[in-house]
Amino acid sequence: MQLKIMPKKKCLSAGRVPLILFLCQMISALEVPLDPKLLEDLVQPPTITQQSPKDYIIDPRENIVIQCEAKGKPPPSFSWTRNGTHFDIDKDPLVTMKPGSGTLIINIMSEGKAETYEGVYQCTARNERGAAISNNIVVRPSRSPLWTKEKLEPITLQNGQPLVLPCRPPIGLPPAIIFWMDNSFQRLPQSERVSQGLNGDLYFSNVLPEDTREDYICYARFNHTQTIQQKQPISLKVISVDELNDTIAANLSDTEFYGAKSSKERPPTFLTPEGNASRKEELRGNVLSLECIAEGLPTPLIYWIKEDGTLPANRTFYRNFQKTLQIIQVSEADSGNYQCIAKNTLGIIRHTISVTVKAAPYWIMAPRNLVLSPGEDGTLICRANGNPKPRISWLTNGVPTEIAPDDPSRRIDGDTIIFSNVQERSSAVYQCNASNEYGYLLANAFVNVLAELPRILTPANTLYQVIANRPAFLDCAFFGSPLPTIEWFKGAKGSALHEDIYVIHENGTLEIPVAQKDNSGTYTCVARNKLGVAKNEVHLEIKDPTRILKQPEYAVVQRGGRVSFECKVKHDHTLIATVTWLKDNGELPNDERFTVDKDHLVVTDVRDSDGGIYTCVANTTLDEVSASAVLSVVAPTPTPAPIYDVPSPPFDLELTDQLDKSVQLSWTPGDDNNSPITKFIIEYEDAMHEAGLWHHQAEVSGTQTTAQLKLSPYVNYSFRVMAENSIGRSLPSEASEQYQTKAAEPDKNPTAVEGLGSEPDNLVITWKPLNGFESNGPGLQYKVSWRQKDGDDEWTSVVVANVSKYIVSGTPTFVPYLIKVQALNVMGFAPEPAVVTGHSGEDLPMVAPGNVRVNVVNSTLAEVHWDPVPLKSIRGRLQGYRIYYWKAQSASQRNRRHLEKKILTFQGSKTHGMLPGLEPFSHYALNVRVVNGKGEGPASPDRAFSTPEGVPSAPSSLKIVNPTLDSLTLEWDPPSRPNGILTEYTLKYQPINSTHELGPLIDLKIPANKTRWTLKNLNFSTRYKFYFYAQTSVGPGSQITEEGVTTVDEAGILPPDVGAGKVQAVNPRISNLTAAAAETSANISWKYEGPEHVNFYVEYGVAGSKEEWRKEIVNGSRSFFGLKGLMPGTAYKVRVGAEGHSGFVSSEAVFETGPAMASRQVDIATQGWFIGLMCAVALLILILLIVCFIRRNKGGKYPVKEKEDAHADPEIQPMKEDDGTFGEYSDAEDHKPLKKGSRTPSDRTVKKEDSDDSLVDYGEGVNGQFNEDGSFIGQYSAFAILNHKQVGYLTTLDEKLGHLQVLHPLLPLHPHFSLCPKTICANSPKLACFTTCLLVTGPLVPALHP
Repeated sequence: MQLKIMPKKKCLSAGRVPLILFLCQMISALEVPLDPKLLEDLVQPPTITQQSPKDYIIDPRENIVIQCEAKGKPPPSFSWTRNGTHFDIDKDPLVTMKPGSGTLIINIMSEGKAETYEGVYQCTARNERGAAISNNIVVRPSRSPLWTKEKLEPITLQNGQPLVLPCRPPIGLPPAIIFWMDNSFQRLPQSERVSQGLNGDLYFSNVLPEDTREDYICYARFNHTQTIQQKQPISLKVISVDELNDTIAANLSDTEFYGAKSSKERPPTFLTPEGNASRKEELRGNVLSLECIAEGLPTPLIYWIKEDGTLPANRTFYRNFQKTLQIIQVSEADSGNYQCIAKNTLGIIRHTISVTVKAAPYWIMAPRNLVLSPGEDGTLICRANGNPKPRISWLTNGVPTEIAPDDPSRRIDGDTIIFSNVQERSSAVYQCNASNEYGYLLANAFVNVLAELPRILTPANTLYQVIANRPAFLDCAFFGSPLPTIEWFKGAKGSALHEDIYVIHENGTLEIPVAQKDNSGTYTCVARNKLGVAKNEVHLEIKDPTRILKQPEYAVVQRGGRVSFECKVKHDHTLIATVTWLKDNGELPNDERFTVDKDHLVVTDVRDSDGGIYTCVANTTLDEVSASAVLSVVAPTPTPAPIYDVPSPPFDLELTDQLDKSVQLSWTPGDDNNSPITKFIIEYEDAMHEAGLWHHQAEVSGTQTTAQLKLSPYVNYSFRVMAENSIGRSLPSEASEQYQTKAAEPDKNPTAVEGLGSEPDNLVITWKPLNGFESNGPGLQYKVSWRQKDGDDEWTSVVVANVSKYIVSGTPTFVPYLIKVQALNVMGFAPEPAVVTGHSGEDLPMVAPGNVRVNVVNSTLAEVHWDPVPLKSIRGRLQGYRIYYWKAQSASQRNRRHLEKKILTFQGSKTHGMLPGLEPFSHYALNVRVVNGKGEGPASPDRAFSTPEGVPSAPSSLKIVNPTLDSLTLEWDPPSRPNGILTEYTLKYQPINSTHELGPLIDLKIPANKTRWTLKNLNFSTRYKFYFYAQTSVGPGSQITEEGVTTVDEAGILPPDVGAGKVQAVNPRISNLTAAAAETSANISWKYEGPEHVNFYVEYGVAGSKEEWRKEIVNGSRSFFGLKGLMPGTAYKVRVGAEGHSGFVSSEAVFETGPAMASRQVDIATQGWFIGLMCAVALLILILLIVCFIRRNKGGKYPVKEKEDAHADPEIQPMKEDDGTFGEYSDAEDHKPLKKGSRTPSDRTVKKEDSDDSLVDYGEGVNGQFNEDGSFIGQYSAFAILNHKQVGYLTTLDEKLGHLQVLHPLLPLHPHFSLCPKTICANSPKLACFTTCLLVTGPLVPALHP
């Protein structure tokens, strides 16, 4: 028996699936499913899909857009009426209709006014099946009018009186939003005493002095146009009784004055609404707003009640400090009497508001589209309600049904149209209008008469998956006209399904109430009507339910402990299951103490807050199961101090699920020794290839006791496990049983494949072979393949044993080859290998570079150019070009065995290079060769070039010999590198006085062929400094310096005969040791024969004493030295030796110092006239300082110029002069850093920049300090004040050094300084006082003058 759709359906219980609600609906007529493909084919009357609101307020500043969208088949056309008459949009250039739509766009932004287009608009959408109409759309432009001008008088009130400030906003569209602010746009504060009413007025229950202000301003905000209008400010002055009495004192008698109280307290009185009762009407669905505002003193409070009922709890709200009661979504049940109660300490009043709720029409059942087949019956029902009850009227295609064309199949019965035996001409769109005095409803519903073959809309071969023992629903959405009947079959040749097991719903769905495994299979749905048949197959799969095999169990754990919940799940193997843990039905805390793996939830360091219900939820795409357990946390019991250690080794290793490339390893953890295990380390041994060697395999969490291990083929595995905790790692477990995997072809190829030739005619192919573990099977070999890269040859291949190199012979020289190496074993080949590029062997280049050109840049640099050699002739990989260059030898040099050649290599394909470091005035030759990986090619023809002259090096040596009273003889060796033809020598010299100051510089030219020169007519007993250098035509070379001293007298000094030439001694020796003694000094000279560049020293001591020799080092290789600091009248012994030559010492000589000998040089410092002159100068300076002290009291500031430079050495470049002077002294100078150490350079000159403003700068380390009495402690023996260009310097005369040293600049002429007999003090706090300022222990230095 076939199971067919019956008129009365079986309705399932509501608890099964949400789909049941849809299935339980009765179908009174054929409905068109919303299937896009179906809708494309079916003819359909118009349906309005979008329209503007009934009350449409527009912005007059923007274009007007009145929406009307509709659908239908064929697409509908649109027309409009305005104010009940046809609106011809073609006659108005400002009005256009949107293409494919009925939406009107009125362009008022270019011209025109919005007011012109006010009115009631209605849209009609029409096609061959009927016409649908829109609501009446009332179009009105928004309005935001200004306040009318009015003169507002200031308000004066007595303290405590009530007040209402009127707002009376202009009437706008839509109505304005009212708020009160001041001139600063700050909202005025409101309270139970002061508040704004619903009409916008500002109510004061009683006024206070703080309410006095002149800027009470009411603002009206019109949201539609985003404008705000402002009322004129209202001025309010609240005065007290005293102020009021003062105001009226002149006009009233004493008895008429107000009392001391500010205002009389009074019971409440309503400001709004007035009286004891009022009425309020509101429409259903709106917000009901009731307001009561009372005045009184003290301020009354407002309460609300409803007579004979209670206020709805979820819809009642109090606003404006309980002065306003609001009920949202008001309905007829909210009608009744509401009381507001105002109460203060003096009384209570009530006001009753009678509320009536009316209703605009609202739908009970709106008409629905009706699709019928020819000859069928149907109904359109239009039911609405309202207060008062709405009137129902019908229209057909937008025309009242009474005047519409007659249709014999249609009959109207109030709110219902009954159709019988319809035909295709009965298709039309019907409009139902329900209206009362508060509004109307308009609904379109079409009747579409169709004759259609059955269609099944459910996609073919849809797969349904259902969990066993649950209901299964197989869809068969269908359409046809007349309505088709539905039958279901199972299998290709199965019989129709019977309703004792199955249920077929009216929408075609097949229900299997309890699906079992045997219900799986293919089902066929068949739809039939009198016009035809349609079929569709769907498939059903029944899946095993998800189950929790091991549920989490109740656990009690101590605080700080560890707990583990297990949740082992089994599910259908074709589905993917996910396991989620919840705590108290929420997510687990985001805490690293909670860890989740496959089957466990582990909580470590348990806290009290961790207690609760833990739920394991396992779900697939089809089902979900859960199980819960409770965790209780208790306080820990006292236990002995735990012993912490590494874990004990795991044990009971077991291999299961043994497959070709994987195995599951399980184990039992050992004791964690009071430190939780954090991870397990798994290692393996390959007994076949590397017995005894363990390798790392995997690491798993400390909560796991199983691991799925990936294996390689052809390996004899053994496994062991180690546990690790925070203390360390355990010993390894016992090894598991062995498990050998099957052989397989290699899964990888050798790496590091290269091809490089070792000879010009071969190609050496190398690679890194696979190890035994990677071989995947026995018989590992390699297939080596190669072919020329640029040729069309086929691959040449050879299979070799397990080696790492193969040599291909007979290859062309340096040709690119494509190479690949593939692994194979007895099971087969590895995957196709990657192709690499190599080259056959290189050979030496065949051609030398040509067209070699040399461009000499200067005397030490040359640039070389050459033409590149052809690439084919390189016969290898070009590495660069190499230049060989050397100095050309003279005839005398050609006998040397070795020719010193230098090499420079230029990488890549460069065709030029620079040769640096050449010697000037030299002849060079060079050649160029190309270089590849094999070596160098032939050399190009030698190319000769010469470098120009340069400046010479310094003379090799400079000696001063044979000093006499007025002459010195200089001997020198020519420069070791003349770098050209010497043209002359230049000698410059200047005397050095006892204070190390340099005298005038004398310049002397000497012919180039000289190596000796005697200077005569020099000052006796004077030190000279010499600067000596050679010159070529290019210019002067580097100089050599030396110092020499003329002797005190000629006693005992005989100059050796140098001009006769030198005889090279067999052994070096020092002879002719002589000493010329004075009172406290002696000049020692000697003659030396032996190697050059010897450093001498002089040793001396008191003759006949046993004291050690005193040693002085001789500067340079001079043959004279002056001894100083000797005692007068004492016999000394002296000898000279050479550094570095043991035993190389001269014989001793003895001399005796005596009383001072007559000298041609007179020491003026001991002359009486000089001492007198110095005393006069000191007295003059003292007088000047006193004058300055007097002027100081008058104030004033004086500029200070810079200090002058000391005489500098000519070798030292002058410092750059700063164009400036000393500014006025200020405290800012205190921040200058103090530099330590002596400011005197090694040549005993004082440079300009060495003068500074700190006394410490001129001290030696920390020695330059002041005693407690302010005296300066140092190495100096005298102080003097020097005045130079109005700049004073505190100086010292260092007798030991023999020169004047500046300590600190003072200002003797500045009023900030004063001079007393024993101190020089700075009145400025920056400088200290210096004592004993004019204590002279030596000759006083004369003051300098500008």
